[in-house]
Amino acid sequence: MKEELIEVYGAREHNLKNIDVNIPRNQLVVITGLSGSGKSSLAFDTIYAEGQRRYIETFSAYARQFLGGLERPDVDKIEGLSPVIAIEQKTTSKSPRSTVGTITEIYDFLRLLYARVGTAYSMATGEKMVSYSDEQIVEQIISSFAAKKINILAPLVRSRKGHYRELFEQIAKKGFVKVRTDGEIVDITKGMKLDRYKTHDIEVVVDRIKVDVNNTKRLSQSVTTALDQGDKVLMIIEEGNKDVRYFSRNLMCPSTGISYPTPEPNNFSFNSPKGACPTCNGLGEVHEVLLERIIPDPKLSINQGGIEPHGKPKNNWVFKQLSNIALHFEFSLDDPIEKIPSEAMQVILNGGKASFQVFEKAAKVSKRVSYDFEGVANFIEGVYNQKESSISLKR
Repeated sequence: MKEELIEVYGAREHNLKNIDVNIPRNQLVVITGLSGSGKSSLAFDTIYAEGQRRYIETFSAYARQFLGGLERPDVDKIEGLSPVIAIEQKTTSKSPRSTVGTITEIYDFLRLLYARVGTAYSMATGEKMVSYSDEQIVEQIISSFAAKKINILAPLVRSRKGHYRELFEQIAKKGFVKVRTDGEIVDITKGMKLDRYKTHDIEVVVDRIKVDVNNTKRLSQSVTTALDQGDKVLMIIEEGNKDVRYFSRNLMCPSTGISYPTPEPNNFSFNSPKGACPTCNGLGEVHEVLLERIIPDPKLSINQGGIEPHGKPKNNWVFKQLSNIALHFEFSLDDPIEKIPSEAMQVILNGGKASFQVFEKAAKVSKRVSYDFEGVANFIEGVYNQKESSISLKR
C-alpha cells in the first residue's frame, strides 16, 4: 500500500529556504533542529496555516466575514492536507492538579461532554437514573395508578434524629393535616413530636386522591405542590399497599428514590472541593512539620536557641508564653530540651492553654498566671498554608 503523506513543496515562510518535505500521516512526527532553524515556521506558519485556511474556505461567505481573511502561506504546493488543530504553545504555572488535558484545555470540553451526554446510574442499585417534568410525572401516575386511590407525599426528613416539634407546627400552618412518620400516616396534633434519640423519616401528605381522567387538574396541582415541598421529589403510595414509587424533577433512582442534581461541568472539575480528600484537599500529598527541623539538637536548652524557628531568647510575647509554660510544668528554660517533661513539649509543639496559681516566695503572695500558646508546629503550618493560599490566588 502506498504510504499516505503530507507533501510540502517550496516552503519559504520566514527563514525557510525553499524546502521540500514529506511527512507521514497518522503517525506521531517530531520536528527537531537548532533554535531559529524554522521548526515553528514549518509546523505552524506553513502546514497549520494552510490547513486552517482551506477549512475556513469551506464556510459560507456570510460566516467567513466574521472570521476574517487568512493569507496563504509562502509555499508552492501542499498535498494530503486535512483540517488541522493546533495546541497553543504557552508557559504554564506548575500545579499538582495539572494534566495534559487541563493544560491544553481539552479537559474543559470533556467536562462539558460528560455533563451533557453522560448517563447517570444509581450508586445504590446500579439502575439508570431518570428525571421527569411535572407533566410527565402526571402522565406516569395516570398510566400506573388508573382508577386507584393514592397518597401523594413530599419527603421532608430522611433518616435524621430529632423530635421535629417545630417542623410539625410549620406543616400545620401551611394547611396540611396529615404526615407519614416512619412508614405510618397519622394526623398532625398540637404539640406533636417524636423521639429525639431515634432516626426518623417524615413525609407530608399533600393529597389523597383517586386517579381519574376527571381529576387531572387536581392531580397536577397536587404534584406541583408536592415537588415544591419535597425539594423536587415526591412519593406515591397506593391505598392498602406499602410499596413506594418515587418521582423527581432531578435525576433519580426509580427504586430507592435517591435524587441527584443534574450534572454540571463543575462536577467533573479537578478543582472542585466536592468529594476531595479532607486531608490532602485532593492534591495527593501532605506537608508535615518535621520535629528534627524544629529541634535539631535536643541537648540544647530553649535559652540556647534549641527551638530553631524562634532562636535565642527575645523580649517578646512568644518567650513570655514559654516562660509561663515552664512555670506550669516546673522546668527551666535553661534545661536541655530532652529533659523537658513530655506534657510540656506537647504544649510547646502543638499548643495549649491553662490558668494556674504561682506562689512568689520573695513577696509571699500568690498570683494567677496563664498562657494561650498556638504551638510551634501549628504556627509553621499556618504560615505555610497562608503562603500557599496567596500563591493560588495569584495563579
